Order: sequence, then C-alpha cells, then structure tokens
Amino acid sequence: MAKSRRASLMLIFLTVFIDLLGFAIVLPLIPRYDKHFEVGGMIMGLLMASFSAMQFLFAPLWGRLSDQIGRRPVLLVGLVGSTLFYALFGFAVTLGKSGELIGLSTMTWLFISRIGAGIAGATIPTAQAYIADITGREQRGKGMAIIGAAFGFGFTFGPLIGAVFASSEPGTASSGWPGYVAAILSGIAATTAFFILPESLKKAADGDAAPEPSERRGWLDLSALKAALSVKSIGFVVLTMFFTTFAFAQFESTLTRLTQEKGLSDRNNFYVFAYVGFILALSQGLLVRRLMPRLREFKMALAGIVLMSAGMLLIAATTGSESNGLLYAILPICVVGFSALQPSMQSMLSLRSPDDRQGEFLAVGQSCSSLARILGPLVGLTLFDISMSLPYLLGGGLMALCTLLLLTLRGDSNT
Repeated sequence: MAKSRRASLMLIFLTVFIDLLGFAIVLPLIPRYDKHFEVGGMIMGLLMASFSAMQFLFAPLWGRLSDQIGRRPVLLVGLVGSTLFYALFGFAVTLGKSGELIGLSTMTWLFISRIGAGIAGATIPTAQAYIADITGREQRGKGMAIIGAAFGFGFTFGPLIGAVFASSEPGTASSGWPGYVAAILSGIAATTAFFILPESLKKAADGDAAPEPSERRGWLDLSALKAALSVKSIGFVVLTMFFTTFAFAQFESTLTRLTQEKGLSDRNNFYVFAYVGFILALSQGLLVRRLMPRLREFKMALAGIVLMSAGMLLIAATTGSESNGLLYAILPICVVGFSALQPSMQSMLSLRSPDDRQGEFLAVGQSCSSLARILGPLVGLTLFDISMSLPYLLGGGLMALCTLLLLTLRGDSNT
C-alpha cells in the first residue's frame, strides 16, 4: 500500500509539474504582446486577468464535481483542455495583429485561449484532494508539499524551455512555438495520467474512513468572507494577504514589460523569469523553512514586508537604468520577501481561526489571494503605460499599509 501511495504521489507531482511547465512557458510572453498587436496595457491586463478570473470561478466547481465523479476524470479533462487551449494560443499568435479566423480577430482568439486555459487549469485543488484521498493525517503535510514543489520546479524550468523556442533578437515578431510546446507538454501529462494514474476517491471510500459529505454552498460563499473580516485578528491577516499578493501580481505582470523596455529579447526575458522561479523555489525550500521555527510567523511576515517594500521601491527608482545587472541584483530582494510572506500569512490565518472554521477561513484567504491575482495585472499594466515606476511605487505604498495592519497583531502568543 505504501509503495502504491508513493507511486500515486509521484504521478500527481509529474502531472501537475508538466501542466505548470506549460503555464510558465506562456506567462512571460503575454504582457509583451501590447506592441506586437498594437493594444494598450489595460487590454493586456484584462488578457492576463481572464486566466486568473476563470480559476477563481471554476476551482470550486471542479472540486465539487470531483467529489461526485472522482478526481481522475476531472484531472484528465483539465489536462486535455490545457492541451487544446495552449495550442489555440500558439495558433492565435501566428495569425498576427491583422489576422482573422471565422470572423474573429486575433485578440478575440487570444482571450478565448486564455479563458479556456484558465478553466482547464483550475484543477489544482482537485490534485490537492487527490493527495488528501491517499494520505493519512500524519503524511498530509508532506503530501501537500508536492504541489508546492511542482510549482517551484515548473516556474523554474518552464521559462528555460520557453527560451529555447523564443527569439534572441529584441523587437522581432513573436513566435507561436512557446504555445505549441506548452500544448505538447500538457498532452504528455494527459496521456501519462490516462494510462497510469488510478482513481483515488475509491481508495478513500474503501480505506480507513470515507469522506464526509460537504455542506452545500453557493458558488461564491460571501458569508464566509463577511465572517472572517468581522473578526479583527483574522480580517487584518486576510487584508494583508490580499494587498501583498496584489503587489506581487503587479510585479510579475509588469516585469516582462520592464525587461522589454530595457531592450531584452524574448529569450533573455525567459531567463529573467527562470531566475525569479529559481530564487522562489530556493528561498521557500531552504531559507524560509529553516528560519520559520526560529523567527515565528509574525517576525517572518514583517521581514517579508520590509524586503518586498525595499525591492519595489528600488525597482521604481531604477526603471530608467539600462543596467541589467542592477535588475538581477534587486529582484531577489522582492522575491525572497514574498517567499517569506506567503507561508507566514497562511500560518497566521490558520492559528487565529477557530478549529471548527479552519477550512472555511483558509478558503477565504485563498479566494482573496486569487482576487488579488486578477486585479494586480489589470492595474499594474495600466499604470505601466502611464509611467514605468508607478506599479512599483504603488506596491511599495501597499507594503507600508500592510506594515500597519501587521503591527496591530503584534503580541499574539501564537505567532
């Protein structure tokens, strides 16, 4: 049984990892399409936000469906959908700015491809449910860490793969190959899962304890958000999670535009994102994991806010610099800060939540983070069109607000 579970966990890791490779290949290119397709930053922000918005809306739907029909079919549908919509994305890019297919413009097809990929990619909670099915309580934390590892590796190696198929000359027309490569990788993950991945829900039903039926809720549970915000110690943590994620989403979405303004090619832009992914994986896997037991959540979160604020303001101050080395030196400050913040805030939210409402309030925090990822690119890319430094100045200002919110929670014995 232990070997079977380890094999299933490895398969889930590979499935999620390969799927995230596809996402990480496409992500660094999208904000650069404003010049290629002659549209404004707001349109590019909406294009990026459409993916996150679909994940925000469809993740709970996929989760409930997987409770009814099983995890395997939901994961398979998601992977097949990712394959199709990444291929559509690649094809839409090859149409060019004046292209048209069955009466629809290239931008329309790009939106369709990102909306479809967002719906198909909203199955990460289903993968988490799969892990919960096949692990006991003592192994649950280690099992869930597999998803985090898949994210870290995906965001490191995805851009490196994309760089192979991107142009090394600044200002050249964008290629559809990154989209096609993402589709091929998602197709490999779908094929692997179809032939090898077993169903987990049956195991949960036949094992030690069958899953309890969940309470029926509406698609979006606004009552839980109201309840969380009504408690100061919980509400301030949720607001801090929202603002910090919003600031980092601005940073992610505008970084590729910043490298474009600095004259970096698509290929070198991929290398920048691989660098960010490597720092993120390294800091979460080594630095934060070792320091958290010593500093505890409050001090770790405060250190993260200070680092993020410093990183944002330094980027704002150096947007006009042509030194790429300076950018590489500043990026780790912001990324390590965010790495320290994420697990700290999630742990603080958990520690402050009543035992009988843990899942509910943690879901509220996740939903607010998802909403921040929707709004961040839209606001960030719009501000970038006005001034390159504005998104980072706003991010630094939000970090100052988060410092005030966090200081009100000082002295809690749990953190």
